[in-house]
Amino acid sequence: MNLQTAKPIRVDARLLALLEDLTNTNGVSGDEGAIRAIIRKQVAPYADEIKTDAMGNLLVIKHASQPSALRVMMDAHMDEVGFMIVEEEGDGLFVFEKVGGCDERQLLSKAVLVGHDNLPGVIGCKPIHLAEEDEISSPVPLSAMRIDLGPAAKGKAKRGDFATYATRFLRSGDAIFAKALDDRMGCATLIELLKHVPPQIEFLAAFSVQEEIGLRGARVAAYDFQPDLAIAIDSTPAVDMPRPDGRENTQYNCKLGAGPAIYLADAGTLSDPRLVNFLTRVAEENHLNFQFRQPGGGGTDAGALHLTGKGCPVVSVSIPGRYAHTAVMMSSLRDWQNALQLLQYALLA
Repeated sequence: MNLQTAKPIRVDARLLALLEDLTNTNGVSGDEGAIRAIIRKQVAPYADEIKTDAMGNLLVIKHASQPSALRVMMDAHMDEVGFMIVEEEGDGLFVFEKVGGCDERQLLSKAVLVGHDNLPGVIGCKPIHLAEEDEISSPVPLSAMRIDLGPAAKGKAKRGDFATYATRFLRSGDAIFAKALDDRMGCATLIELLKHVPPQIEFLAAFSVQEEIGLRGARVAAYDFQPDLAIAIDSTPAVDMPRPDGRENTQYNCKLGAGPAIYLADAGTLSDPRLVNFLTRVAEENHLNFQFRQPGGGGTDAGALHLTGKGCPVVSVSIPGRYAHTAVMMSSLRDWQNALQLLQYALLA
């Protein structure tokens, strides 16, 4: 198989249904089991080796047809940001903590699902009628919020239970709305790529855990795989909303609809210039939209991958999305399509 004979991967109804299943399923960092089960079922027919390691990473290998083949690792993290119950106060009210980087200003009045039974609840605080004037004019701290499961919920939730947003998947034209597009879109991408691996590559697919709390699973996965190079497939904030002062926000320099973002650098990684140039050439030669994610904050699993063992050349490819780490993220089907084809053609080049 080569670029001339390969059939391009398409975002079709089947792939959209998989993404819907992945995003509607809960998998907060440290509780990725339900996501892992979906992915394992999807990849099993195409894998030569598959295992779950001690951390909970799902590690999948598609062997090359010849020995001493290039060992290419691709990583997508299974976990999402969310919450953990830490104390019950009675009357269905529960104190909670954040798991991962959530903006506290976005939390109030959001519907949530708690525990493996998906108990419905809401994040609440004092209504405006009862709040003091200084409380109304100030952001509500996390310590003043509660997850409310209702008075009949006594004993149904306990300390250590995870919770996440109750948002359901929605498509409207080119736009996709869902929780956990970061990084279930990456997971769906990696599942699809596994079905189209060329025989000259030893393909190492890591569906990793606990990215949102410190890139933990990816580090362990890379020690196991010992790849020759690695690509992290993730999501990145689209910074294309208007600013009150009219100036352009250039911190991340990514926009919805401009294609997948090839990272130059972030807070934890300097992407290998050879891989950046390679992906750029593949995109340009195949007339695929792409953009560069300019140096700035944040990071992906690449930050752990490139420091593992003797070191590993890495680059990140991310699909832009608005409203990252909130109850609903918005991404573009066209950007996802271009990301799929860029990574497919990169494997074939």
